[in-house]
Amino acid sequence: MEYFLPIAQVEINIAFIFILSLFVGVLSGLFGVGGGFLMTPFLIFLGIPPAYAVPNEASNILGTSVSGSTTHYLKGTLDYKMGFMIVIGGTFGTLLGILTFSYLKDIGKINEVISLAYMYVLAILGTFMLIQGVSEIDKARKKIVVRKKLHHHYWIHGLPFRMRFKKSKVYESIFTPIIIGMIVGYIAAIMGVGGAFILVPAMIYIIGMPTKLIPGTSLFVTIFVSAIVTVLHAFNYGTIDLVLVTILILGSIVGVQVGQKMGEKIDSSQFKTILAVLILCIGIAIAYDTFISEDTVVVTVNNGVQNLGVFAKFILEYSKDLPVFYGLTSVVLAIVLGVGAAGIRKLISDWNKKRISKLQASK
Repeated sequence: MEYFLPIAQVEINIAFIFILSLFVGVLSGLFGVGGGFLMTPFLIFLGIPPAYAVPNEASNILGTSVSGSTTHYLKGTLDYKMGFMIVIGGTFGTLLGILTFSYLKDIGKINEVISLAYMYVLAILGTFMLIQGVSEIDKARKKIVVRKKLHHHYWIHGLPFRMRFKKSKVYESIFTPIIIGMIVGYIAAIMGVGGAFILVPAMIYIIGMPTKLIPGTSLFVTIFVSAIVTVLHAFNYGTIDLVLVTILILGSIVGVQVGQKMGEKIDSSQFKTILAVLILCIGIAIAYDTFISEDTVVVTVNNGVQNLGVFAKFILEYSKDLPVFYGLTSVVLAIVLGVGAAGIRKLISDWNKKRISKLQASK
């Protein structure tokens, strides 16, 4: 199923993109990590320019975050107060990231910077995960139990204007979550990732939040950051493609649900080493594509206009004529799909519980 993207001006295989997004979603649900740092490089490898891959994956992250956050809301495992403080910093960080993105795009260096950023981030992240995975396997084999001190004190804990966060049971300076949010927002705007690989460790080791509140709060923050990134990219650059976003969101949402179910039945820590190796391989592939492989030129005739169907032409004109509303449409689409997926999961879960209770009662 080949489809020509009117915005990015490249041809994609819809079925392959869906399966790839499904696969990344399963990994996200299984290991509890964001899929942005995997899916964006995959999109780049498939021929989608980095400047287009980043905002479209940000829209995808928005959809999956809404779905996951809604699930945690229903379970009561979300700290809104802490989340809003991080969002404040994330908003400023996102705006700063968009300005940096604009500058790099104007001087023609944005694609190279995105590739380099992913190369270094994946190399560092993959190395740490590989070391951690091998260490966990070794300790499990030797039956070694290590007690860790979760909350360390750094300079950031000495900042003024402390506030009590009752849900998380911490007494922290308001600048701590704001600074963390700024870093996450800046990275999200440039790289198209949710920032969970920074936000989650920061909430554990710096803020000291309870583990059960971290996934939901992280997803809650990602909703706002990703929504801002999506709208600003759509307004400033017109790089959001609704068809691509829909495929990515549907694949990711289904994959995350499957991955989370798999995580309940198997010990995912045993597979962390495999994921680390995959991440390192992607980093190496990006390095090869950036520094070694020869550049290829994609030629389109008349900007690909004659290849567009009625719907594709509508998307192209809509994005050019009403960029703000087009960006808001992307956000609404992601929210509707995300909430819908969470609602369906809740219905299935309730039905399954009733079925099990009836079976137990009949015995």
